[in-house]
Amino acid sequence: MTSDKKNTLFTSLANLIEIRRESLVELTQDLIKIPTLNPPGENYLEICEYLNKRLSKIGFETQIIRAKGAPGDSDKYPRWNIIGRKEGRNSGECIHFNSHTDVVEVGLGWKFDPFGGQVFEGKVYGRGACDMKGGLAASIIAVEAFLEACPEYNGAIEISGTADEETGGYGGVAYLAEKGFFSPQRVQHVIIPEPLHKDRICLGHRGGWWAEIETFGEIAHGAMPFAGDCAVRHMGEVLNEFEETLFPNLKKRVTEMPVIPEGAKNSTMNINSIHGGQVEPDPESNALPSHCVPDSCRIIIDRRFLIEENVEEVKAEIENLLEGIKSRRPKFTYEVTELNRVIPSMTDKNAPIVKSIATSIEKVIGKSPDYVASPGSYDQKHIDRIGTLKNCIAYGPGILDLAHKPDEFVVIDDMVDSAKVMGNSLIDLLTS
Repeated sequence: MTSDKKNTLFTSLANLIEIRRESLVELTQDLIKIPTLNPPGENYLEICEYLNKRLSKIGFETQIIRAKGAPGDSDKYPRWNIIGRKEGRNSGECIHFNSHTDVVEVGLGWKFDPFGGQVFEGKVYGRGACDMKGGLAASIIAVEAFLEACPEYNGAIEISGTADEETGGYGGVAYLAEKGFFSPQRVQHVIIPEPLHKDRICLGHRGGWWAEIETFGEIAHGAMPFAGDCAVRHMGEVLNEFEETLFPNLKKRVTEMPVIPEGAKNSTMNINSIHGGQVEPDPESNALPSHCVPDSCRIIIDRRFLIEENVEEVKAEIENLLEGIKSRRPKFTYEVTELNRVIPSMTDKNAPIVKSIATSIEKVIGKSPDYVASPGSYDQKHIDRIGTLKNCIAYGPGILDLAHKPDEFVVIDDMVDSAKVMGNSLIDLLTS
C-alpha cells in the first residue's frame, strides 16, 4: 500500500475514533465501575466476562483462562484472564495489546467516588482510570476503528486483559507466557498501554530484588532486658548500616537507561515494612501489651537495581553488610529470605514496534517521542524473560505520577490521541 493510501486510511481511522469518543468514555467508566481490587483479587471473572462480550461483538475468538495454581490463585480469589484473537484475511504478523485489569487499594483522600467513573473537566476519575483501564479502553477503541476502516488487513490482532500485574503478574501474563501465549511464533509485536503519557515510548524497566531480613534475640521480662537479647536493637544496627553505608553507595550508581523520574536513574532501596516483638493488637482491643524483650524483628526490603548491575551482586551486597555487622556485634544473628526477583528489561530503540509507534506519535501529536524506562517493573518482564519476545513496549495514555494516588484520573483527549497512535501502528504493521 502506498504512503498516500495509508494516509487516507489513517484519516478515516482518526475520524472513526473521534466518532467513538463517547463510547471510549463509557467503556472506561464501565471498566472502572468493576472494582478489581488486588489484593485480594476481586471481580476478575466479572471484568473478563465484560470484555468477552465486547470483543465477541467485533469477531474476536476469546478464551477466559484461570491461572490455576499460580501465586495468589485460590478458589475464593481465582486469577482469571481473557485473551482474544482476530485473524485477518491475509497472512502476516500479530499485534498484541496487553492490559492488566487489577487495581490497587483505594486509600484515603478521595473527593470522587473511586469506582464511580465520574467525568469532570475532560477527565475520567476513578481507581484504575490512569493505571490502566483508560489504556485498555483506548486500545479496544483503536482496534474497533481499525477493523471498520480496514477489514482486509494482514496477520492478526490480539487483546488481553490479565490479572495481578500490581502484585507481580504471576497469575496473569507470567502464567500465559508459560503456556505459550507470548511466544515469538504466535505474537510478533506487543503494546502494553501503561500510563507513560501519550508522547512517550517506554522501552523497559529497572530490576527488583525483594527480601525479608529477620534478626533474632532472646525473649525475657521487659523489666529485666539484660536477661534477654533485643532483636529490635539488632535490627536498629542494620538500619543504621543502611543509612551510613548502603544508601550513600546506591546514590553513586547511575544508569544509562532513560529511566524516569530523575531520581530513579540511581539505584534505590525502600524499606517496605518493619515489625518486631509481639503481634500487633486487635484494633478493637484496648488490652495493654505484655512486658517482653522481642526475640524477632523483621523488615521487608525493596531493592530496585539498574541494568548495569547483577542481581546476584545485589543480593551479595546485602548479605556482606549483614556479615560485617555480625563480625563486630555480639550475639547478632540473622536470616535473609528472598521473596522475588525481576531482571531489568530493555527493548532496542530500533525494534519494529518502537519505530512504528514513534512514527505514529509524530503523525498524531506532531512531535518526536521521548524514550523512557520505568522506575518500577511491569508485565514486560514476563513477555521478555518467559515469552522470549523482545519486541515489546509500554505505550498508553495517562500520567505515571497519578498511578496509585487518590483522585486518579485519565484525560479524555489523551485517550483519544493514544487510540489514534495505536490505530496508526495497526495500519503501519498490518497493511501492505
